[in-house]
Amino acid sequence: MSDVSEPVFIEPASPRPRKSRQAQVRWGSRIVTVGGDAPVRVQSMTNTDTVDVIETAIQVKELAQAGSEMVRITVNTPEAAQAVPHIREQLDRMGVDVPLVGDFHYNGHTLLSQYPECAAALSKYRINPGNVGKGRKRDVQFAQMIEAAMRHDKVVRIGVNWGSLDQELLASMMDDNAKRAQPWNAQQVMYQALVHSALQSAAEARSLGMDPDQIIISCKVSGVQDLISVYRALAARCDHALHLGLTEAGMGTKGTVASSTALGVLLQEGIGDTIRVSLTPQPGEARTQEVAVALEILQSLGLRTFNPSVTACPGCGRTTSTTFQELAKQIDDHLRRMMPVWKSRYPGVETLRVAVMGCIVNGPGESKHADIGISLPGTGEAPAAPVFIDGEKAMTLRGDGIAQEFHQIVESYIERRFGAATSAH
Repeated sequence: MSDVSEPVFIEPASPRPRKSRQAQVRWGSRIVTVGGDAPVRVQSMTNTDTVDVIETAIQVKELAQAGSEMVRITVNTPEAAQAVPHIREQLDRMGVDVPLVGDFHYNGHTLLSQYPECAAALSKYRINPGNVGKGRKRDVQFAQMIEAAMRHDKVVRIGVNWGSLDQELLASMMDDNAKRAQPWNAQQVMYQALVHSALQSAAEARSLGMDPDQIIISCKVSGVQDLISVYRALAARCDHALHLGLTEAGMGTKGTVASSTALGVLLQEGIGDTIRVSLTPQPGEARTQEVAVALEILQSLGLRTFNPSVTACPGCGRTTSTTFQELAKQIDDHLRRMMPVWKSRYPGVETLRVAVMGCIVNGPGESKHADIGISLPGTGEAPAAPVFIDGEKAMTLRGDGIAQEFHQIVESYIERRFGAATSAH
């Protein structure tokens, strides 16, 4: 039996910071710092044909407006490489200063050397050690990419992926493992190969003269437990900034839950300096959904704040209608829609907490904890909805216009509380 007579101090949970090197991804006057004391960064990737300059620029803009702080684009052909500077020019004309990351496989060494305008327009290069070449050719082609990055003063991400792991390295490690007195299983050898490939490539880049602060590392896999194991090992063996993300996470609920679970565990352990949620968009779904999930992961962990939060109950037999659900969605959609405008107009509005509750059980309590909250009537309750502002009951709404009235109350609260900060300057 537990002893409940004496209270025990409960340590608040918080991520344990890992001190990593600090990389600076630049475009013009825009600097996105990754690692060190910088916040965990969010990035995403387009799925357009890079040759289509306008379509790609539009999607980059949408991803940036959704909250992506770097956007990766595929650079796989001479035509794509030639399009990159034009995409950058189009973004600059639209006032979108988000850094572009070039995703290179197989022929990156050729494209970066033959199209210097492409190399200059990108802010960061993604290099996959498994797709650089084989044997001696691999060393030469990898060196060419690193030299291009140094020549143009760009950051590189050495991005290992278990779907394209260097097969020569893996075969060699399998052979070495077979000679062990107690061989590891195949999964453990794969883990070792992923980490070894990343660290070996980073060491090669440094031997070529690259500043360690210009190197970011990733080791992507598609299994949650695999990702956690690999990144724990990687974090213990290097101080480079780390990019997190499940590769091919999947679509819908599966991809969202898998990414949130894996990244949540690692970020809580202080592992990870930049993240991407690799969701497969469902038919008709916006590409920006992957950014929205990434933002929610960081905000849920308390690592960053991007949007006002709306607390709403799930509903139960006590709730008499869907009004609280509809109102919660209306408020949440409106707050998110207005954030691009409000960021400059209302500094601090992203910290706003709103509660929309469906009955008296938790309604008043949750509303008091929020900055502004409403408790709608449930089964058998009086047809009234008390509104709480800054922990105090401010008014009671009645009638058919409760939703519209509360919407206006939220707007007025934002103007009064956060608009004051702007007017003070």
